[in-house]
Amino acid sequence: MLEIKVPQRYLNLDGVTAKVGEYIAPLAQQVLIVTSPSAWKATRDQVEYSLQEQGIGFQLSFLSGPCSESAVNAIAQQASLYGAQLILGIGGGRVMDAAKAAGEKLQQLPVINLPTIAATCAAWSPISVIYNDHGGQIGPLTLQRLPVWVLVDSQVIAQSDSRYLQAGIVDALAKWYEFQPYLRQGDQGLSLLLKAQPARLALDTFISQGQQAVKDNQNAEVTPALRQVIDAVIALAGLANSMRDEIPRVGIAHAIHNSMTHIEELHHWLHGEKVGFGLAVQALLESDHAQTREELLPLLKIFGSPLSLSYQGNVPSANLGQQIAQRIHIAPSVIARLPFPLDQDRIASAIETTLNQYRPH
Repeated sequence: MLEIKVPQRYLNLDGVTAKVGEYIAPLAQQVLIVTSPSAWKATRDQVEYSLQEQGIGFQLSFLSGPCSESAVNAIAQQASLYGAQLILGIGGGRVMDAAKAAGEKLQQLPVINLPTIAATCAAWSPISVIYNDHGGQIGPLTLQRLPVWVLVDSQVIAQSDSRYLQAGIVDALAKWYEFQPYLRQGDQGLSLLLKAQPARLALDTFISQGQQAVKDNQNAEVTPALRQVIDAVIALAGLANSMRDEIPRVGIAHAIHNSMTHIEELHHWLHGEKVGFGLAVQALLESDHAQTREELLPLLKIFGSPLSLSYQGNVPSANLGQQIAQRIHIAPSVIARLPFPLDQDRIASAIETTLNQYRPH
């Protein structure tokens, strides 16, 4: 079995935010906009003018917390009561996921996603990640229909904090490093081979253009390097997530991330920052593959990924590493496909070693 699911259209076009009504008009005359206060502030004038120009009515739904089941249900109910014919997501990853999930609940109501940051591939991804109301990850909601448009405006993203772009780069490059153990073990599944191609292209883009793109973002300047890196974070990483088969494979760094979401004192970390820490732990678990560590760890440092739990003013609890390890559950059928042993004690040891190696002095 091989399944490939992608958005109907992806467009990276400078200034597309001011033209969003032109993309909605053929599909709907009433839309529910799912957004956050900061994302709406950054796009409101352009979006309102464009919708009014096309005679499109809208209501706003502000997502104030995580993309939880209760939040998605509330958005879907508001869309239904309003009679929305389309959901427009404007914001970061949790908004993108909430918009997609609400559309799914409403019999695949059309969704257009307009990301205002490039911190994940959520605008494209064939899943919505669902959290509990406290921010702990529950699991993915598999989508039957992806957005009809993913509209990317580099001019808007260039105005965002470069911390988001750096986190997005790390989240995207993680795909390549998470696929490698399965490939080295001889996994020749077509979906894995297909996933690896855009993942490698994304990694090559970050190596050649990533540092320049971050500088351009810091200067709020749209350049070819920034556009290429934004596309790699959203489209290439999204494409790498778009293929699947019947064989279970788990990204080790993302499994560590999932556990970290349940720890309140780490909630201020971005998704890609947690994934970056998970990659540093994975590099230790792959103790027999020094080449991976030699390439990966410098990249994590270049793009500001936290290698210690003492990050962004956080003073971690003494047993934080053990708390993370206890929540990581990977099925034996998945572990059997990896070229290194993996159990809770070994994960806990790798986390503690990572903490000790990179603990601030």
